[in-house]
Amino acid sequence: MRTLCSSTLIGEFFIIGFAGLVAMKDPDLSMTTVWTVCGIAMFLSVVLCGLITRPGGVAMGWGLQGLLILAGFVVPMMFFLGAMFAGLWWASVHYGRQIDAAKARFAAQGGAASADAPADAV
Repeated sequence: MRTLCSSTLIGEFFIIGFAGLVAMKDPDLSMTTVWTVCGIAMFLSVVLCGLITRPGGVAMGWGLQGLLILAGFVVPMMFFLGAMFAGLWWASVHYGRQIDAAKARFAAQGGAASADAPADAV
């Protein structure tokens, strides 16, 4: 799960940066505000890569997905991109857990098979 979720978060890192470039064109927003918000969100996406397997890591990832969708009020294209990345996040979590479970089953079967093998069968 960690690999899939981290890949999604790194993709979001770049999307947040590009959204910041678009938001800079808005005359109502100061460059300081845009890059403070984008910088925090970009930092959060990178930090979450390391927190995925910790308790609450997936929930914080869902929070970031919600923030990306809400960014659509500033950059309208973020409604679409935020929803797309929320779908990717769901797929990363869902299929990542299935892959982890399959790996655990495979390791358990491999461990049992190697314990049953004769000592000279290497």
